[in-house]
Amino acid sequence: MAWKIGTAAAVTLVIAGVAGSALPGPAAQRAEWREGYRTPAAIPFPEDNPYSSAKAELGRRLFFDPVLSVDRDRSCATCHVPDLAWADGRPRAQSKQGGDLDLHTPSLLNVAWQDGPLGWDGKFRTLEAVPFGPIIAPGNMGLSEAEAVRRLAAEPDYRAAFAAAFPDPTVTRPRIEAALATFQRLIVSTPAPFDRWIAGNEGAIPEAAKRGFDLFNGRANCAACHSGWSFSDGSFHDIGVGRDGDIGRGRLKPNSLALRYAFKTPTLRDVAQRGSYMHDGSLTSLEAVIDLYDRGGIDRPSRSREIRPLTLSAGEKADLLAFLRTLTAGPSTAPAVAELTETPPTP
Repeated sequence: MAWKIGTAAAVTLVIAGVAGSALPGPAAQRAEWREGYRTPAAIPFPEDNPYSSAKAELGRRLFFDPVLSVDRDRSCATCHVPDLAWADGRPRAQSKQGGDLDLHTPSLLNVAWQDGPLGWDGKFRTLEAVPFGPIIAPGNMGLSEAEAVRRLAAEPDYRAAFAAAFPDPTVTRPRIEAALATFQRLIVSTPAPFDRWIAGNEGAIPEAAKRGFDLFNGRANCAACHSGWSFSDGSFHDIGVGRDGDIGRGRLKPNSLALRYAFKTPTLRDVAQRGSYMHDGSLTSLEAVIDLYDRGGIDRPSRSREIRPLTLSAGEKADLLAFLRTLTAGPSTAPAVAELTETPPTP
């Protein structure tokens, strides 16, 4: 079966003049940095949950179907909206009761490359472990595991879909999780102007953005955490934000001072479409994010050693902003999901 919201086209990666060249000073450093942002050759799938188109299609149906909420009024797509860069455009996720949940909805873009634990505080060991967190949460979808399994097993169409996706067709929580995770690994960012520049098109981004790229990887040190093609190191850092008592990963790792107030590094893909920002949605613009990093955030013992006051000039802040905007494909671009094929798809 071939189904897609939008195909994330592969980017041809040839950086003109890099291989075997003897570029001087800053030009050589920029060329080296550019090499670190190559589009990966394939979407990674774990050995214990390999890709299949039937499993991905089942996961797609489950993702958009409100059958997994107690009142059949919410789905995964309620908070992870394709047209909002797979987030929800709110400072904090909306609760089932109409109020705010505790945290900002993270984007699912490129979640397949998010190594290590998931969730702002890392409470989910793998992507497969995530779905039933919101499904059973009273403030979110509010459905019990037993009822979720019963509902799906009672529908002939779902029974047939599970039979196509798994050798054993019995509906179980692990199979629901495996199907949803398989679909979510196909949520891949659409190539942005930045990617065209990495591929060798020097006119794809303005000169200000190129200077911002140099700052991002150099003096501003943003790439220490927002690294590589997915713009995330998959780790947890206290960046000096948040005063509401939420200590993030420190709840799970109470003996680690470095993880107190530490939250997972989000991707920066399509970042211009995803405000508000931070784990608590406390910053409403990219300008405010840059200002936070410029002043170094809250100075406390757990603050990451990578975070320090930068004393950026107004021009440097403008250059960084110009660069960040090149990571967004554009508002007219279809939401990105790799095409369902019989063999594992590519980005």
